[in-house]
Amino acid sequence: MPHTRPTHARTAPTAPASLDRRIESLRATAEADPRVEGVLLYGSWTLGEADAHSDLDVCLYVREEDVDASDGREFVERLAPLKLAYTNMYGILAVVFDDLMRGEFHVEPTGPGIAEIATWRGQVHFPRPEAAVLLDRTGRLTAAAHELAAFTPPEPLATAQQLTDELANWTLMLAHVQARGEHARAHNLLHAVIAPLQLKLCRLLRGSTAHWLTPSRALEADLPGADVERYATTTGLLTPEAVRTAAANSWQWSRELAAEAADRWGVRLPLGLHEEIAGALSRAG
Repeated sequence: MPHTRPTHARTAPTAPASLDRRIESLRATAEADPRVEGVLLYGSWTLGEADAHSDLDVCLYVREEDVDASDGREFVERLAPLKLAYTNMYGILAVVFDDLMRGEFHVEPTGPGIAEIATWRGQVHFPRPEAAVLLDRTGRLTAAAHELAAFTPPEPLATAQQLTDELANWTLMLAHVQARGEHARAHNLLHAVIAPLQLKLCRLLRGSTAHWLTPSRALEADLPGADVERYATTTGLLTPEAVRTAAANSWQWSRELAAEAADRWGVRLPLGLHEEIAGALSRAG
């Protein structure tokens, strides 16, 4: 789903002509297919951040009586030849076009699909609804997109409490797998689980909830350099010593972010547990 516009100013990229042409082809193909009642774009195009490396992210809303018989791949092949098309791990049609542009296509029944858009509030933002909606035969899709035109940032206290609790839980698991000698698993936990939680908490504290669903996106532009440097210390090579150092740095940064959240919003911190986690990390590996 789409992300929020960055709070730190930077020059907006210009969408390449190839993406413009593909989107116009998508619009024309959908308009010519009476089964398709709506087309919604999300991702970088909608946010004005599309560049030569951007994907094409699309929700296709199909008449409910036709959705079961709809062949998403056949529809997408009308846009351009495909080098790859398959249903990915999330149940979404993922494709690679002949020019190596990637695409994801959600095929949804119009009624339930458009109704679901209301549940995206707080996570999805359409700052330019007119750019997001390519086709709307019923008017419902446009109305739903306009409901998300104003960004609603995450509620600070509840979100920070959730993130600090998650960080404590997952870092304790990290200590346990390190102690077991599973350094590859510990390395993966640092990068795939703990780091995104840290970056979300950091974004919340800095008032930069841009790219909330993918918190590492545009990190260098969205967050102060000091935070980017701290993040870098939580990564490392897959060696026991490097993982131990990264884990210790990671937990220290997590504790500092948590303390900042506690001072600002009154987040409850189990300080005794935090000390025990630090001790477990120092003994692990």
